[in-house]
Amino acid sequence: MGITRDSRHKRSASGARRAYYRKKRAFELGRQASNTRIGPKRVHSTRVRGGNIKYRALRLETGNFSWGSENITAKTRILGVVYNASNNELVRTNTLVKNSIIQVDATPFRQSYEKHYGKPVTTKRRAAGQGAEEANEDPAKKSAHVQRKMEGRVADSKIDPLVEQQFGAGRLYAAISSRPGQSGRADGYILEGSELEFYVRRLRARHAGKQA
Repeated sequence: MGITRDSRHKRSASGARRAYYRKKRAFELGRQASNTRIGPKRVHSTRVRGGNIKYRALRLETGNFSWGSENITAKTRILGVVYNASNNELVRTNTLVKNSIIQVDATPFRQSYEKHYGKPVTTKRRAAGQGAEEANEDPAKKSAHVQRKMEGRVADSKIDPLVEQQFGAGRLYAAISSRPGQSGRADGYILEGSELEFYVRRLRARHAGKQA
């Protein structure tokens, strides 16, 4: 039997079996899951109903992620899947699906923040390699006007303590909001506020359960 997305084979809400009055139709067709993994980009196009095209991502390693509170969007590297509410197997196999909680490289966001505010995003310990990278960066000379603008922005430069802690490790928690198997992209947003607190609690509980 092929993969189908019809509902005629299902029972009604009361448990009664529905009359099966016709055979399968092409417009009820379902396709095999793309199971997008982390790796060098590999996207296949699929001709779908109406002559439209869907893009099935088989491998992706980057995506565009937005940092809402700072109005920053950057293309960054996807490092791994850490949580999925529907299936732990998708975490173990690093499968990218919509609403997966992943870790992304913090470098593009750190650079944008420091360029805008003219100060380090965190004073906590940096991840290995970041310190050497920053040591090689020569501070660009800024005019007095630019320096005054940056000093005026400092009052608004406070960030979520949990996000600041992640910058210290060089990795940020993010959620995928696109559908890689349909659009061929893994785009999303950086977790902040109560949403970030929720997933941090879930991850800590999971690690505690494994250790026990």
